[in-house]
Amino acid sequence: MRITFLGTGTSIGVPQIGCQCEVCTSSDPRDRRQRASALFEEGDTRLLLDCGPDFREQMLRIKMQKPLDAVLITHEHYDHVGGIDDLRPFTFDRNLPLYADDYACRHLRERLPYCLVRHSYPGVPQLELHEIKEGDRLQFGPLTVTALRVMHGKLPILGYRIGDVAYLTDMTALFDSSLPLLDGIRLLIIGALRHTPHLTHQTVEQAIAFSRSLGTVPTYLIHMSHQVGLHAVEEEKLPPGFHYAYDGLVLNF
Repeated sequence: MRITFLGTGTSIGVPQIGCQCEVCTSSDPRDRRQRASALFEEGDTRLLLDCGPDFREQMLRIKMQKPLDAVLITHEHYDHVGGIDDLRPFTFDRNLPLYADDYACRHLRERLPYCLVRHSYPGVPQLELHEIKEGDRLQFGPLTVTALRVMHGKLPILGYRIGDVAYLTDMTALFDSSLPLLDGIRLLIIGALRHTPHLTHQTVEQAIAFSRSLGTVPTYLIHMSHQVGLHAVEEEKLPPGFHYAYDGLVLNF
C-alpha cells in the first residue's frame, strides 16, 4: 500500500495568515501544512481520505492523473470537505462515490445541492453520496475499509481502517464499540493538534498515549497547528516509533 499525506495541517492551515511566529515564517517545507487529507493506493485502486479546500493544489502538486475509486469523508467541517467541487475532473467519465455518516451526508446535501441533489446544468461533479455507519465494511479492489466511530469534541464523526492502517483525525475519544475494530493494525495515523489542551482535538501527548494503549504501533501524527512547533525540532522530541507526518510524505506500507 502507498500512502501519500496530501495535507497535515489544522483547519486554518500553516502558515496561519498574518502570523509571524517561527513556524509560520519557517523556510522548512515540512512546516507548511495544508488542510488534512491523504491518498491511499494499492495497485490500480485509489481512495481519497477527506477533500478539503486545498484539494486542487494538492492534486496539482502530486501531478495526479489517475482516477479515484472513492472518497471517504470523516465529517462535514469545511476543512475536510471544502474541495468537493474540485472533484469534477475525476467525474468526467464516471460517477464518483462519496462515503460519510448520516449527519455529514445531510449537511453535504444542504451545502452542495447542485452536486448532490439537483444536477441542473452540465459540468457539475457527478457524485454518488452513500451513508455508512460504524462497523460497515467496504471493498475497493484489494482494499478493505471499515468505518470507525470517534468523538470530535461533542460531535460523533468517522474514522477509517484501511487494511491494517487506521486513520483517525480530529479525535478526542474512540467509541468503546470501535476499539475491537482496531485489533491487529500495523500503522496508526492520528490527529495531534498542539501540546496544550483543546476541547475538540487531542494534544500530541494524548495522541501518543492513545497509540500506546493499542500496543506498539508505528504512529504518524497529523492535523497539527503552528503551536506544535518547528518540525525539525519537535520530531527529535518524539518517542521511538512516533513521527510528525508532513505534506508530501509518502509511505510504502
